Amino acid sequence: MELRQLEYFVAVAEERSFTRAAERVHISQSGVSAQIRRLERELGAELFDRSARVATLTVAGKAALEHARAALAAAGAVGQAVGEVTDLIRGTLTVGMVLGCTVTPLFDALAAFHRAHPGVELSLLEDNSDKLVEGVRGGALDLALIGAANAVPEGLEALTIVSERLVAAVPPGDPLAARPRITLSDLADRPIVCMPHGTGLRAVFDEACAAQGLRPPIALRAGAADAIADLAVRGLGVAILSESMAAHHRDRLTALLIDDVPAPALLALVWREGGGPAVRALLRQARRAFSARPVGVSARP
Repeated sequence: MELRQLEYFVAVAEERSFTRAAERVHISQSGVSAQIRRLERELGAELFDRSARVATLTVAGKAALEHARAALAAAGAVGQAVGEVTDLIRGTLTVGMVLGCTVTPLFDALAAFHRAHPGVELSLLEDNSDKLVEGVRGGALDLALIGAANAVPEGLEALTIVSERLVAAVPPGDPLAARPRITLSDLADRPIVCMPHGTGLRAVFDEACAAQGLRPPIALRAGAADAIADLAVRGLGVAILSESMAAHHRDRLTALLIDDVPAPALLALVWREGGGPAVRALLRQARRAFSARPVGVSARP
């Protein structure tokens, strides 16, 4: 029994097609069929019902599938363990990043990781925080930079990069700009410009409003802090941003802490417990990068 036979067997089982499995493992269909036949002869049982157009597992095939997957995972773990010991990390690393994010230290960390481990193929995907968390939990992403409300998602390891309170930002001539302090009730009748659902900053704002029974009108939504600031400068609404986001626009907006929203919006790296050597190596680079260059975030926690 060979690992490649198990790989072909799992591919056919998951694709339910010898043709698609052959495309997936990059060999001919006849090659896949021949290796599956050899495996069946060795096991003394047919693994697939070939009488229909779709390749379906027999009872024996169903019994073998999870064991085949486990054997392939174990073989991969052996390679990872040896690679970690010899510092020859290889494979792929898929990193998620919240949309509208410009956090330079993360890019510094990715560049340093690539220089140290050129054998690892890096992939960077953007999405909103909720979907990134789902991707990390489900294994589609190895690590992600997300925005969160109050605390990082349960069940994941995390490195918090930024923890900041919300501010309301308005042009200097706005009546609110002259106030020494503001609360959510001061915004109740003002049009609001903020992040969309699925972001940590929006979750903090919505939860605080709900706790007080307030429903400020959301006039406009934008996925980047710069866009929200631009809309507020033009008088289209009060911008809801984090402290560092608003600091980038202090020359044209006055930022006021919202007194009764003490809960912070977070920006954090999250990953599954027991992340592989590539994840751990990237985290080491990320810790160095973020400690060397404090974050002034133009992002969407």
